[in-house]
This record gives sequence, C-alpha cells and structure tokens, in this order.
Amino acid sequence: MRDWTWRYEGYDPRHERLREALCTLGNGRFATRGAAPEAARGPAHYPGTYAAGCYDRLVSSVAGREVENEDLVNLPNWLPLRFRAAGGDWFTPDARVPLAYEQVLDLRRGRLTRRMRLCDGAGRVIAVEQRRIVHMRDPHLAALSTRLTPEGWSGELEVESALDGDVTNAGVERYRDLDGRHLTGHATGAVGPATVWLDCRTASSGVRVAMAARVRVRPEPPLTSSPEPGPLAVVHRLALAVTDGRPVTVEKTVALHTSRDPAIGDPLDAALDRVAGAADFSGLLASHTTAWAHLWRRAELDVANRAGKVLRLHLFHVLQTLSPHTAGLDVGVPARGLHGEAYRGHVFWDELFVLPYLDLHLPEVSRALLGYRCRRLGAACRAAAEAGHKGAMYPWQSGSDGREETQLLHLNPRSGRWLPDHSRLQQHVGSAVAYNIWRYCEASGDTGFLYGDGAETLLQIARFWADSALWDPARERYRILGVMGPDEYHDAYPGADRPGIDDNAYTNVTAAWVLARALDLCRALPRHRRDELFERVALDPAEPELWEDVSRRLRVPFHQGVISQFDGYADLPALDWDGYRRRYGDIRRLDRILEAEGDSVNRYQASKQADVLMLGYLFPPDELAALFGRLGYPLDDARWRTTVDHYLARTSHGSTLSGLVHGWVLARARRAGAWRHVHEALTGDVADLQGGTTEEGIHLGAMAGTLDLVQRCLTGLEPRSDALRLDPAPLPQLSDFTLTVRYRDHWDVTLRLGSGRLGVGVSESDGSPLTVRLGGRTLTIAPGTARTLDLP
Repeated sequence: MRDWTWRYEGYDPRHERLREALCTLGNGRFATRGAAPEAARGPAHYPGTYAAGCYDRLVSSVAGREVENEDLVNLPNWLPLRFRAAGGDWFTPDARVPLAYEQVLDLRRGRLTRRMRLCDGAGRVIAVEQRRIVHMRDPHLAALSTRLTPEGWSGELEVESALDGDVTNAGVERYRDLDGRHLTGHATGAVGPATVWLDCRTASSGVRVAMAARVRVRPEPPLTSSPEPGPLAVVHRLALAVTDGRPVTVEKTVALHTSRDPAIGDPLDAALDRVAGAADFSGLLASHTTAWAHLWRRAELDVANRAGKVLRLHLFHVLQTLSPHTAGLDVGVPARGLHGEAYRGHVFWDELFVLPYLDLHLPEVSRALLGYRCRRLGAACRAAAEAGHKGAMYPWQSGSDGREETQLLHLNPRSGRWLPDHSRLQQHVGSAVAYNIWRYCEASGDTGFLYGDGAETLLQIARFWADSALWDPARERYRILGVMGPDEYHDAYPGADRPGIDDNAYTNVTAAWVLARALDLCRALPRHRRDELFERVALDPAEPELWEDVSRRLRVPFHQGVISQFDGYADLPALDWDGYRRRYGDIRRLDRILEAEGDSVNRYQASKQADVLMLGYLFPPDELAALFGRLGYPLDDARWRTTVDHYLARTSHGSTLSGLVHGWVLARARRAGAWRHVHEALTGDVADLQGGTTEEGIHLGAMAGTLDLVQRCLTGLEPRSDALRLDPAPLPQLSDFTLTVRYRDHWDVTLRLGSGRLGVGVSESDGSPLTVRLGGRTLTIAPGTARTLDLP
C-alpha cells in the first residue's frame, strides 16, 4: 500500500514557512500557501495566494537607482479565520504551545488537514480539525472547513472570518527594498448575512481581482452574523453557542475571479454568482476528489519505497501548478511554481525540465505553455533587432509580455552588496524553447502546431543563432561571443572590461542542434506553407544555406581530452575545494562566498551547476555523438567519461537542478555515484538543501525533472516519430516502478520495470499497434495486449 500522505507532527514556528510552501494547494489557475488561517503574517507565517500569469510592474529606488520590476502578485488573503471564547484570547499555536498539533497533506485527494488542541489564557481547551481544498474541478473555488470542539467548558464562541486585501509582496527577504504594494482600488461589501466580497486591482497592469466568501455554520445557525466592510478588508463576525464535547463546524467557501478570466463579464459578479451556487464542503470535496482521481490516472507514477513518496509529492506540486486548467490560460512555467515569490514568479528555462514530463501525460498543457512562448515571438524578435541581430532572442526571465525581466542588480546577502547582474546573457534559453517545441511534436505527433506557430518560432530562433555566429578565418570556425552558459558562475573573463564569455560549449552545441532541426523542418514543411512562412518573416531563400554551414562549423573548445566549458576555461586556475569546504561547510553558493572575500568565481574552474554535462541530459549518447560528428569533432565514450569526471570534481551544486542533471548523466552512463546526486535532487526541497530557499517557493524544474528521470532516464524512453524507443538503465534504489504515458494516438502505454524485466502494455482501443524498439529488437504491440522482456 503506497503512502499518499505528507505529515508533520508538532508545531515548530522555525519551519512553518517551509511547511507552508510544501503544503500549498492549487489547481493550475491559482494556488494558496499552506499558511495557518488564524495567524497573521510575520516571521513564522507568510500567507500567499497567486493566480497564474497575474503580474504587476512597479518602480523602486534601490542603491540610489530607479529599478523596475514585474512580480507575480500576492492576491488578497482569503484564509483568515480565527476563534475565541467570548471576551477571551484568540486561540493560536503561536500564543501558547499547543497541547497537540498535526498537519497532514493528502496527496491523493488534494486536501490539507490540521488537527490541534489549543489552550487560551483562561485554561479553556478547544480541539480543532481544519480541512482545506483549492478545487480541482472548478478552478475558481476554494473551501475551508473548521470543526471546533470545546473540551471542559460551554458558552459562546466568537469567530472572525475575513477577506484581507491589505497584503504586499514581502515573502522574500532580499526583495524587501523593492516596492511590493501591488494592489489598489479596494472596495468591500456584503450580500446578505452570509456572504462578503472584496474587489481591487493591480496597480499598473490594471488586472481586476474579485473574491467572494460564503460562511455557513453547522449544525445550528450562528447566534449572530455581522459582516463589517472596511477600506482594505471585510470582516465577518459570528457568535456561536457551544457545548462541552459537541463539535460545531464553520464552512468558508471562496470564489476568485480576475479580469483575465475567459467567459465572464464583471469579475465581482462572477465571483458572487459562483460562490452562491457552490455546494457545501462535503459536496465540493467529493467533486474535487473525483477530479484529482482523474488527474492521477493520467499521470500515473508508482515507485516503491521512500523515493516513491517524495516523487508523489513532486508530481502533486507539478499538477497543482500546471493542470488541465492551465491549458486555457496565457501563462508560462513559473520556475518556483505558484508557491511563493522567489524569482518574482518569472518564467526561466525551467520549462526545459518540465515539458518533457508533461508531453507524455498532459500534451494539451505542453502545447499551451509553448503557446506562451509563441505569442511572445514578436517581443523576442524586437529584442534580437535591438541587439543588432535577425531572428528571435528570448529573455532569460519572462513575465507578462515577453520583455527581458532580468534585474540589472542582484543582492549578495552574505556581503550585503548590490552587484551587476549579467544573467540576461544566457541566450541559450532560446534553444530550450526550440528543444521543447521539437520534443513535444515528436511525442504528440502534433504537426498542426509544428507546421504552424511552432515552425515560425523555431525558424526565428535558428535565424538568431546563424546571425549571431561570427566567422573566425584563423580558426575556420564560427564563434558565438559574449554569452553566459547554464553554469551561471562565469559571467566575464577575469579583468575584462565587458561581460560575457566566448564559445560556451553548451550554447554552441545546442545552437547547432537548433539549426539542424530548422533545416529538417524546412524540408518537411509542405511547399506552400514553407513559401508562405518565408514570405511572412522575410526570410531570404539563401539563409538556410548559412544555417547548414553554421550548424556544421560552430566552434567547440577542448582541453586535455575534455570538452571545455568555454574558450579560455583551461587557463583558469584550480580552486582549493577542500579548503573552502573546511572553512565554510556548505559551499553551494560559492559565488557569494568568494565575492564576500573580495574575490570572484570568474577566476576559477568552478561551476554552480551542470553546464557541459547538460548536453548529456538533453541528448542520448548516440544523438550527442552524431551532433558532435556533424560539427567535425569525434566524441566517443572515453572522451565523454573524461569530461564527466572533470566537471564532477568542479561543481558546487548551487542549484537544485544540478543534482538532477548529474544523477541523470551518471545513471545513463551506468556509473557509480548516480544515486547520491539523484537523492539530492529528490530531497532538495523537502529537506531545503539550498538553505531557506524552498520557503520562498518550490523548485518546479527540479521536481518535474525527478519525475522525468524515472520516466525517461531510467527507462531510456525516447518518443520519436517512428517508434517508442527504450533502453532501460535502472538504479538499484529505483528499479521497481510502474508508469503510464501517452504517446501520440496511444493514450495509455504502461511500462513496468522490476526484477530485471520490462513490461510494456497498450490499453484497449481501435488504434494502430504500438511500435517499440528495445536495443536491436523491434516489437509491435497491439492495443489491449502487453509484452514482458528480459533486460540484459
């Protein structure tokens, strides 16, 4: 029997914010952190509700400069609900140590339950059971059921429920100097004795946000019910008659609408209508549980042991951030989910680690997320033109409209200094967009997207790389200069007067791959569509000839049999890794440590996370060897192993993605040490290995990447246009699992790995047989049948 619960025993305010992030509930449209409804914002608590794609832009004064930042907005807090014996102290675990405290996240049902026994200043005890959902069937609803049982006393219980609009974006300490007051134009009111509402808008983007809350009391109605609208919040006060040992339940149902929602008129009218028609808590819970059951069926991943429990938590948070409800929105992949305010809710390259999982379970969501990028192609083309290039240059950080949102300064909390931020030089994000387009279409067979918006986007990205590459006659190679790689530590050469490094291997190799795929696409497009597309983007018919040349002659630097991370990398000195570990212990953020010492990580052969090794994450060995061969460089197994060993010893793992990539690469190479890195990827958020970052929002890319590690890395699964290819490489700690994927017109393909055998089953349908390639064997599996194969 698999464990579907995530449980915390006891109350520890030091860890409450971490628990809040990991107990976030959401449905793909909005999410709410697992904050205590009776507690106000403070050092121990940070309530936050975030709607996908709801951004706002403000200007702040930082270090003597005017800084403009766009944030995913912390919306009005719908949670507040507190209670006390008439005239007494409010019951809260923060006032007195609770007599009992338990918090349980039910992953199967998407339900958060808190059980407490609290005592007030007069010694009165109350038992509390509180259940919370953010509805997965109706993505505009949430509900909170609070059962209160007095122990050893009877009398009158006062309850306050509220919708609080007096909130700011203040969940990340290092952003505190930035203006976080994004909500304005508040209005509040009541409809009858049971329903209150709050209406406001974002300060600059003008998104209207409306909430309505209905409160019902069972089994008897309240003695009094008094809604009290205020300027920033509306409070609903109730008085209840309670008897020793007899429970009373307060049900709070909330509707949230914004002006970005489709198929509504006024957001406030929509919220009021929706909450008025909502079922009671038991009815909402039933339909919510059914919706989750359907979703779990589409995303089945059953792994034995403790790792399986963590993977279920990861999958739960992925599905809460990017559910089928997301498919109707114009949103990207928020790197920190809808779980907090880190990275200001921006979209990075993390979709590179998320979409490969979704492609094989929720392809309609993948397509919608790719649509976010395609709709911002115009902004990417303008950015390229401003940089003096053709094509599309996607931003490192993206928000509402696709402009570059990366800050110009960042704070080193260790030194307290604001430093230049050159992250926008990570132009490889465009290759990630192209990669996701191509892989999605291979998995889904969606030629409508590939030949439509996908084609224009991919060709414009290829165009940018061809135009960015400079011919070096001395080397007889094309070069890409002044960029940053995924490593993120190296943003300039020591003592250089300009930022950026040259010929980053990851950037150049992925650029060559994009150019090659663009050429494949040009050949595959129907002629009329190709001609139409070339005319639309004013593409000279001779440009593909340049793409062909660049895709074969981009420079990749090497040193001592190792793929160099960038040109000049070999000239940098080694770092005293052991010495720094002895002095600091945790050196994941080596860049901050060195800067605080007056040094720079740019001076050393040191990486924050996988850079060159990312190539082994993206491409299976035969494809990677062929890609290097196209560029004129031999890459055999020995050279790749030497490269892997070189960077394993020089990486600080300052990103949750690093353990994932290293574990993936080692697992595919069947190398010792893979599990250590995989285990770090699995526990990165649940154990908060990055030291306080998880409470600011989970790391969605790392969570989805661990799911994909089981799905594609350990099975060797490669969805291609001609067949589903498999080449299992299980780890001893992850060698027994079952998963179900959707591949093209096969909605349910089940893979079972265990005891040295691989089972492949295809659900019954009228569809065509599934072609599977495993090693040198080609199998045809008819719908409604299964095959079991012995592994080498």
